[in-house]
Amino acid sequence: MLPFVVLLPVLIVVAAGIYYIYNEFLLFMSNAQVRNKVVVLTDAVSGVGTELSVLFHRGGARLILCGTSWDKLESLYDTLTMDADPRETFAPKLVLVDFSEPDSLEEVVSEVVDCYGYVDVLICNSSIKVKGPVQSISLEVDRNIMDINYFGPCTLAKGVLPSMMSRRGGQMVLVSSVHGRLAVPFRSSYAASKHATQAFFDCLRAEVEEYGITVSTISHTFINASEPPPWSAWRLYFPSCLTHGVRPSTLAQEVLLTVNRRKREVVLSHPCPEPPCTCALCCPRCVFSVDACCERR
Repeated sequence: MLPFVVLLPVLIVVAAGIYYIYNEFLLFMSNAQVRNKVVVLTDAVSGVGTELSVLFHRGGARLILCGTSWDKLESLYDTLTMDADPRETFAPKLVLVDFSEPDSLEEVVSEVVDCYGYVDVLICNSSIKVKGPVQSISLEVDRNIMDINYFGPCTLAKGVLPSMMSRRGGQMVLVSSVHGRLAVPFRSSYAASKHATQAFFDCLRAEVEEYGITVSTISHTFINASEPPPWSAWRLYFPSCLTHGVRPSTLAQEVLLTVNRRKREVVLSHPCPEPPCTCALCCPRCVFSVDACCERR
């Protein structure tokens, strides 16, 4: 009988292979689920937005790509359609949007809805953040962050909601942050906007459930766009535990799976943020004390 130290690496490799094949199967099924669906991406030109565009376009979705730069949108359009099979995919629609200008959002909503007459999936992934002490951040910056992180997604959600309610179906996905669940020092404006957006979509979820509309929120840790570490069986089996942050491709795949499974709430991060989130509810004084100690350091 082989010793346990010899069998353990073999078992790990086998388990990692099974886990990898399982994830690939789920991804394949997710692509089939989004075929012909009208999907709106509120920020298609960011790292995560580009990954989402590629995944949903390959899956045969009718994409409406939004962004602040027309040149970047056209470049993304060319990338998606260059080698695409027109029998399997649809040419994306492009919509220029600037969430920092709230007065223009009404026209943006009309343009988005007019593309196909309805929206199946709205993915709100646009966001900005700022880091610094409270006294150094002006109210103008606070308002700008709230316009982009809170009022922008809320305006689009309210704009597409009537068509979803009349069709009695649809899904809204908020790509949020763990800062919408746990506040930490030096991110007051960002955390406030994420808490507000999280609360809005949580309330919306309960209100529209009777219409067959699913509201999903994905709370992730910071985006890590650096080069991935070398391949290994360990990284396949524990991908989120061996690297800091969430990679754009990983987040994009989770969004696709969330749309497919119609999940309501997803936390995509290390196990570390979970205990503080629980402690913030059960024993907030402890969390406040830890935050104060970290600030002094």
